[in-house]
Amino acid sequence: MKFKKGELVQQEFGGPVMEVIGFEPHLIENIVTQWEDEKGTIIKAKFMQDTLIPASSIKK
Repeated sequence: MKFKKGELVQQEFGGPVMEVIGFEPHLIENIVTQWEDEKGTIIKAKFMQDTLIPASSIKK
């Protein structure tokens, strides 16, 4: 795995900073993430590993 549980990631082309909370290696969208939106709602989503980068890699 490219990422570790608890690591902060973002989609390659932007979007919210998300925390990696788990893995589903048998699926194409194998990285499980969560983040909190501006209203305080916790959102969970799955992404393909290749579409995510470490949040620290984002250029400001």
